[in-house]
Amino acid sequence: MCDHQVVKFSILVTGNPASSQSASSAYQFCSAALSAGHTINGVFFYLDGVLNANRLISPATDEVNLPSLWALLAEKHEFPLEVCVSASLRRGVINQQEAEQLGLLHHNVNSPFVLSGLGQLAELSASCDRLVQF
Repeated sequence: MCDHQVVKFSILVTGNPASSQSASSAYQFCSAALSAGHTINGVFFYLDGVLNANRLISPATDEVNLPSLWALLAEKHEFPLEVCVSASLRRGVINQQEAEQLGLLHHNVNSPFVLSGLGQLAELSASCDRLVQF
């Protein structure tokens, strides 16, 4: 019988959910790791990865709605979905607070995604056994 060591993973996603395989691969990795008994400390979305938090994404009916899958997985396993605020603002992914501060009429960050700074990525990487980038 083999001892099973639980590994704490933190995940960095930098790919657009519509035009890159990286966000989907990251989701599949997280699902498999959780199924194997490991833990996910959190997922940090950076660069085009922030587009995963856009609640206005509407894939075709025969395509996977990756942002919704991320939200369900994070809520079920209680890990945060952190989104880089600087990268988000550059790409039009705005939460209610930022929209109000910028005088914008709308916001589009999907819950449970939250905007945060790069300091949160540093915390995630310091609190895990492995940081995996997709």
